[in-house]
Amino acid sequence: MEEDLHQIVNSCNYNGEDEEQGDPESNTLNQPLVKANRTLSSTPLALVGTKVSHIESLDYEINENDLFKHDWRKRSKTQVLQYIFLKWTFACLIGLFTGLIATLINLAVENIAGYKLLAVGHFLAQERYVTGLMVFAGGNLGLTLVATVLCVCFAPTAAGPGIPEIKAYLNGIDTPNMFGATTMIVKIIGSIGAVAAGLDLGKEGPLVHIGTCIASLLGQGGPDNHRLKWRWLRYFNNDRDRRDLITCGSAAGVCAAFRSPVGGVLFALEEVATWWRSALLWRTFFSTAVVVVVLRAFIEICNSGKCGLFGRGGLIMFDVSHVTYTYHATDIIPVMLIGVIGGVLGSLYNHFLHKVLRLYNLINQKGKIHKVLLALTVSLFTSVCLYGLPFLAKCTPCDPSIEERCPTNGRSGNFKQFHCPKGYYSDLATLLLTTNDDAVRNIFSSNTPNEFSMGSLWIFFVLYCILGLFTFGIATPSGLFLPIILMGSAYGRMLGGLMGSYTSIDQGLYAVLGAASLMAGSMRMTVSLCVIFLELTNNLLLLPITMIVLLIAKTVGDSFNPSIYDIILHLKGLPFLEANPEPWMRNLSVGELGDAKPPVVTLQGVEKVAKIVDVLRNTTHNAFPVLDEAEVPPQVGLGTGAIELHGLILRAHLVKVLKKRWFLTEKRRTEEWEVREKFPWDELAEREDNFDDVAITSSEMQMYVDLHPLTNTTPYTVMENMSVAKALVLFRQVGLRHLLIVPRIQASGRSPVVGILTRQDLRACNILQAFPHLEKSKGRKAH
Repeated sequence: MEEDLHQIVNSCNYNGEDEEQGDPESNTLNQPLVKANRTLSSTPLALVGTKVSHIESLDYEINENDLFKHDWRKRSKTQVLQYIFLKWTFACLIGLFTGLIATLINLAVENIAGYKLLAVGHFLAQERYVTGLMVFAGGNLGLTLVATVLCVCFAPTAAGPGIPEIKAYLNGIDTPNMFGATTMIVKIIGSIGAVAAGLDLGKEGPLVHIGTCIASLLGQGGPDNHRLKWRWLRYFNNDRDRRDLITCGSAAGVCAAFRSPVGGVLFALEEVATWWRSALLWRTFFSTAVVVVVLRAFIEICNSGKCGLFGRGGLIMFDVSHVTYTYHATDIIPVMLIGVIGGVLGSLYNHFLHKVLRLYNLINQKGKIHKVLLALTVSLFTSVCLYGLPFLAKCTPCDPSIEERCPTNGRSGNFKQFHCPKGYYSDLATLLLTTNDDAVRNIFSSNTPNEFSMGSLWIFFVLYCILGLFTFGIATPSGLFLPIILMGSAYGRMLGGLMGSYTSIDQGLYAVLGAASLMAGSMRMTVSLCVIFLELTNNLLLLPITMIVLLIAKTVGDSFNPSIYDIILHLKGLPFLEANPEPWMRNLSVGELGDAKPPVVTLQGVEKVAKIVDVLRNTTHNAFPVLDEAEVPPQVGLGTGAIELHGLILRAHLVKVLKKRWFLTEKRRTEEWEVREKFPWDELAEREDNFDDVAITSSEMQMYVDLHPLTNTTPYTVMENMSVAKALVLFRQVGLRHLLIVPRIQASGRSPVVGILTRQDLRACNILQAFPHLEKSKGRKAH
C-alpha cells in the first residue's frame, strides 16, 4: 500500500505554481513535433477514504443501442410524466431530508457544546481552573474519540469534507463507497462529535456530503444490499440521472449549512458541477427552497425555547441588516488591500496544507491506532490552547453603556468573564471559549470598535492558522469553510482597527470582508461566495465592496497555486479533468496520442464466444469497438473488403451476455424480438463486470454472439488530426468515458477506428510521461 500511495502522490508532479507559456501556435500539427519514446500508460488508482482503491469512470453518455431506441419509441405519455414527476419528487425529498438532518446536527452540537461550556463556566466561577481544564479537555477528547473511531472502523470515506470526491464524481469519476448509508450515518454522528469537541472544523463540508448521500440513496432505492425493487425506480438506474440527483444534493447541503438557497445553487454550478442544463437549475433551486423552508420552520420553533440550549444560535446567520454601513471612495484602498492579503494568505494556506496532508498520509498509513492517536493529539492540543491562552489576555472593564450582560461565564455572549474580577471581561475568552459559530458571531459583531484588543486578535489569528493547518486531515468529518472564516475575520478586524479614523467602515464589516477574501484566496470561488455572504449578512449594501474583494483575492491566489480542492484532488490521485487544456496540447494530435497506446482491441458484429472470453480475461478495457464488413455500393469506389464501424459495446454488456448464455449455434444476426425477450432495457443499465464467476464450457466456446442489438451505434468520434486540446474540451463538456479516433482517409482494408481515448489518456501528466519533449518545450516557454 505504501508503494501505491507513493505512486499516487507523485503521479503528477505538483509544483505549487502555474507556468506561463509562450505562443503555443508556433508549431503546426502537421510538423513532426515529438516522437513518443514510451507507451502512454496510467494506473486507475486513487486514495479513497484512507486506502488505495481501483477507480473507474462513469457512463454518462446515453447508450443508443437497439434496445434503448425501442424503449424510447414505445414510452407512453404516462411513463414520461412518471419520470418527470419522480425527478421533482426526489428533488423535494432531498431538500426535506437534508434540512431535517442539518437541524438535527445543529441542535445536537449546540446542546452538547452548550452543556459542556456551562460545566466549565461553573468551575471558572469557583476559580477551580485546573478542574475546568480537565472537564473541558476530557469532554473534547471523548467526543473526538467517538468521531474518529466511527470513521476509522466503519466508514473511512466519511472522513474529511467529501467535496473533492463529489467534484470528481460529477466530473465522471466513480469513487467507491462514497455515498453509502453507512458513510452518511457516520458523517452525521462524526460531524456532531467533531464540531461539539471544539475542533477547528466546520459542519458545512460534511453537510454537502450528507446531501449527496441522501440523493444517491434515493435514486438507487436505498443501500446497496437492501435496495427497493420499485418499478418506477428503474428510470434512475443509470449514472446520468444519479449525477443530476447528486448535484441537487450538493446544493441542498450548502443551503443547509449557510441558510443560503441561491448561494447553494451557485455553489453547485460554480464549484462542483462539470455538466449543467436549465432543467437541472430549476430542480436544484427547488431543493434549496425546500431546505430553507424546513430550516425556517425549526428556527420559529426554537425561538420559543423548545430546543434546549439551541435558542437563536446554531444556524449560521449573521444578520447585520439592522446596521447601516457607510463607505466612500477613499475606502477603496483598504478594501483592495483586504483582497490582496486574502489572496496571498489563501495561497500560503493552500501551500502549507498541502505539505501537512502529505505528512498525515504517511502517519495514517501506519494503521488505525495511529489515526486515532493523531486525532486525539490534535484535540488535546486544541483544548489546551482554547482554555489556556485567555490567561495571557488582559482583563477589560465592562462598558456601562452597553445593554448586553457583562461579564458572563454563560455558553454565549460577547463578554466572557473567565478569570477576570467582577466588572471585567476577557476578550480572548469571548472568542476562544465558545462554539465556532458563536465565535464568528462575536467577531462579526458591529458597533464594537473597542471590544477586542489588537493583541487578542493577533493571538486568535495565529492560533487558528495553526489549528486550521493541523486539524484538517485527521480521521474525522471536517469542513474548510468555518476555519477559513475564522482566520479571515481575524485579520479583517485587525486591519479595520489599524485603519482607525482613516476609514468609515465598521470593524465588523472588515471582519466579513476578511473572511470573504480568505475564502476566495483559498477556494477560488467568486459568484457563489458573494451570494452566500450577502444571504448570511442580509445586507445588499455590501454587494459592491464584496465583489471587489472576491475578484482581487481570487486573481492574486490564482497567480500562486491551484485551489485547495484541486490540491486535495491531486493528492488523492483522482483523475479530474480541468476545464481548460494546457496550451501545449494544441501541438499534439489525437492520432499521435493514440499511436502511443497499445493497439485498439476490436470485436466483430457476430463474434465467437471464445474471442469474447479471451478479450475479457486479458484486458481491463471498459468498451470495445464493434466492426462489420460494409456493404458498399459499387459507385462509391471503395472496392471490396471495406469495414464499417458499427459502434461501441460496453464490457458490462458482454459480461451480461455470457452470464445469460445468449449464444447462437450459427453465425447469424438475431431478430429484434429475440433480444427484447432476453434483455430488459433497464437491466442493461446495471454494472455487471464481475467475470470471474462465469463458467463457459468448451462446446459453448465455439458458439456465437450477436453484438449488434447491444452496441451503441452512435459513439462520439474525432478525426485523427484533431488536437488533444480540442478533444479534451469535447470529452469533458459532454461527459464522455470513451472517445473513438477515426482515420482521415477511409480506404478498403483499413480499420475505420485507429484508437480509443479515455480519461486517463487525456490527463496532462500522463501525456507528458509519453511525450517528454513537450515538457521540455513547456519549460523553455515558461522562462
